[in-house]
Amino acid sequence: KVFWWYNMYSSADWSLTPRPMYPADGRKVFDIYTQPASIRTEIKRDLGEFPFPGFWGPAAGMTTPQGSADCVSCWIAESAKWVEQRQSPTLTTIYLPHLDYNLQRLGPNDPAIGADLNMIDEIVRDLVEFYEVRGVQPIILSEYGITETNRAIHLNRHFREQGWLTIKEELGLELLDAGASKVFAVADHQVAHLYVNDLALLNDVKALVASIDGVDSVLDGEAKTERGIAHERAGDLIAVSAEDSWFTYYYWQDDAKAPDFARTVDIHRKPGYDPVELFINPEITFPKLHIARRLLQKKLGFRMLMDVIPLDATLVKGSHGCRPTDRADWPMLLSAIDALPSGDALKSTDVHEVILRAVG
Repeated sequence: KVFWWYNMYSSADWSLTPRPMYPADGRKVFDIYTQPASIRTEIKRDLGEFPFPGFWGPAAGMTTPQGSADCVSCWIAESAKWVEQRQSPTLTTIYLPHLDYNLQRLGPNDPAIGADLNMIDEIVRDLVEFYEVRGVQPIILSEYGITETNRAIHLNRHFREQGWLTIKEELGLELLDAGASKVFAVADHQVAHLYVNDLALLNDVKALVASIDGVDSVLDGEAKTERGIAHERAGDLIAVSAEDSWFTYYYWQDDAKAPDFARTVDIHRKPGYDPVELFINPEITFPKLHIARRLLQKKLGFRMLMDVIPLDATLVKGSHGCRPTDRADWPMLLSAIDALPSGDALKSTDVHEVILRAVG
């Protein structure tokens, strides 16, 4: 598994994935995790350090002093070749994230996306030719298609207005107390899992969410089963947005009381996905100077927050999760293998069988 989710502790013989180090002094040190552990040192020696700032955050998909706009996907592609040349696995799964960035940052209809398509096309072409020379049959698979968005939906703020959300104040800032809340939402792009601790409110929650502009549907137990998503850890209800909308995790009503991590890249503390992490706050007059100051503080050993992320969800122009109306926005599978089923569409769960047939 080469940066393919979910990566750690799987049954794969060789794995590489981004994983920072978190020393006890509060620092975050960019790094990767590998299995076996020994290849971590070897691959960094041969390919150089993984350009972590380009993997996620404001620098992702952008040309920076750390590298070109496509530096992350290039590094991942080279690491896949590195593994193939030494181990020749029966099956290698590779995740190339480049299109995830500007399609969300700018939207799929922005003219600048053409350059991103050319970049990823070149990386994929090089990989396909590399594997075909070695007698390996490539399968090109996209996980989702991203559609244009113009509306952000703040479910937790709606729940707070109803008195269903519990907020804990710490040092003058607000934290969501999920366990003490009657209802809370975990947002993930155009899908949100709604956890209802007081089941007497289930129908009220469903009715409220269904009435919010931009919400396409609210799935209960039976509907979840029909969609094949009735997992034991799924929300009691699942909200799906319209394709021009998406869900935020925001729960504060005053930006001055937003938690300190809200203005940083922090995927672990935020109760939901935050694509606004792709942006630098436009209200910062001299962002490069601000970042340099923070990096100097870090270098000198001071505690600091890389507080450059805005709190403006309207900046996001692309998202995914719902089923788009236009089939051109659906994910796709491309291959010359004989294992592809007939027809022009297949279920996501059928991809597993296609891969098994290809491996033989």
